[in-house]
Amino acid sequence: MTTSLGRPASYRRDGQRYLGDALVDAGSVGAFDLAEALEEQANTGERLGQILLSREKIGAYGLAQGLASIFDMTVVDLGTVVPDPAAVIRVPEGLARRLHALPLGFEDGELVIAIDDPANLTALDDLQSVAGTTARFVVAQTDQLEQAIDAAWQVHSPDGGGAATVSVTPTPAAIGDDRPVVRFIDQLLARALNEQASDIHLEATLSGGRVRFRVDGMLHDVLTVDSALLTSATARLKVMADMNIAVRRVPQDGRMSLTVSGVPIDVRVGTLPTSLGEAVVLRLLDTSRGLLDIADLGFNPDTLARFEAAYNKPWGEVLVTGPTGSGKTTTLYAAVAKINRSDQNIVTVENPVEYQIDGIKQMQVAEAAGLTFDRALRAILRCDPDVILVGEIRDAETARIHAEAALTGHLVLSTMHTNDAASAPIRLVEMGLQPYLVASSLDCVVAQRLTRGLCLHCREEYAPTEFELMAADWELTGLPAPESLYRHQGCPDCNGTGYRGRFAVHELLRVTPEIREVILANRSVEALRAVAAKDGMLSMRADGLMKAAAGQTSFEEIIRVTT
Repeated sequence: MTTSLGRPASYRRDGQRYLGDALVDAGSVGAFDLAEALEEQANTGERLGQILLSREKIGAYGLAQGLASIFDMTVVDLGTVVPDPAAVIRVPEGLARRLHALPLGFEDGELVIAIDDPANLTALDDLQSVAGTTARFVVAQTDQLEQAIDAAWQVHSPDGGGAATVSVTPTPAAIGDDRPVVRFIDQLLARALNEQASDIHLEATLSGGRVRFRVDGMLHDVLTVDSALLTSATARLKVMADMNIAVRRVPQDGRMSLTVSGVPIDVRVGTLPTSLGEAVVLRLLDTSRGLLDIADLGFNPDTLARFEAAYNKPWGEVLVTGPTGSGKTTTLYAAVAKINRSDQNIVTVENPVEYQIDGIKQMQVAEAAGLTFDRALRAILRCDPDVILVGEIRDAETARIHAEAALTGHLVLSTMHTNDAASAPIRLVEMGLQPYLVASSLDCVVAQRLTRGLCLHCREEYAPTEFELMAADWELTGLPAPESLYRHQGCPDCNGTGYRGRFAVHELLRVTPEIREVILANRSVEALRAVAAKDGMLSMRADGLMKAAAGQTSFEEIIRVTT
């Protein structure tokens, strides 16, 4: 029943007797056991449900089902529900504990609240009044409800377990920890970490505000918030990230370090002034995970062998290209970790430094202080480096120093933004480098995209149609047509998305003598790509289709990321 308080006409009967009848009718309790419990109730005044529980005549879930049936409500399993922070703060903690109630979220414009005693109509009235909006009540087991309330307000058990907690270093003294906005941000960060989100977006809308998470590369709505709460949350996040809280019309950047559920994370914070108010984006980096091994990045064996040969050379320029968020830096870090030895002087210049690597000198760009990529590169070259990692080639000067360093006996690694591997040499020429400098310094280009992996618990095998194979240009890849592919379904393990985790699809361009001739002749990307294909370069589309045929991801996902 979708009603604010739900006082059904059937409740005009005696509630406790009606509960007993419902439990007997459902087969949850025997008539004799019910009669004994009613007799005890007449003597003690205790609630019938509690008597049946204490006598072990019924389980907590059976009692919740019985209560839900007589009030035309639904039963919720709180073991599988993560309450929305924006909903939780609608009810004060003290009241929630006293009335055994927990707001769970918003549905069709109503606040959904879990309770364990729908017969307490006064409590339901109080909850709706305090929440300030139309409420819909669902029934939960008492034990689950108590645990969920503890988790929502971050109360720890004596053994050190308990709900997710967030500690901030440093904690701004200007903002007290008892404010609702503090609980909102803490719970939002804990939920984002639990869902393995890489980014959190807080933004104003015409109707108020919304929060979105980016999980496995896909952005999705998480909850809606009031404009007042969004404004307060934005102000707190700016203070935490050491940003100017008074500046609202200019974009700002900041960073902060947090510990969420015992897990240390770094958070990059960016704000954008929009016509509706400031938008905030949080980039989450779990610093406890450490570096990935290069064998775990999804490389095709032949492509990996070619890449390893490139970054194990004593000199030359190695580039990893792709759009923002395609895992370029992760790939470079994995390569550097493989060659990190005591006989190598490895220096990096990054913006920002994302992973601290023992044994490597790491510099962070500080443009406000005059430390740019090109100035840092010049300084590094005066300090006897063997390997140089540059976070990104952004301009012609950085590209020129990068190439000259490779020509003077250094291994230089960096990233660029190009659509594919063949476009990278052409892009360097367009930036102002002479073709001879590109042809003589560049050794290898890896282009990559991140694709979602299928959930192994719910993926479904099927026979592909001829139309699908033609749409993917499967014949042009030179790969045999697969007899079966897999599609996504959705299950609790993958939060209904059908996907879980991400890996990369790659293509690798080796700068062979034939490729150098194409670069020196300043020919087109298409000509360069054709020569690379003859050398054995596997395109990203072909690499992805091989992984789809192996059941690692879906056909649709490969088409999406490689089109």
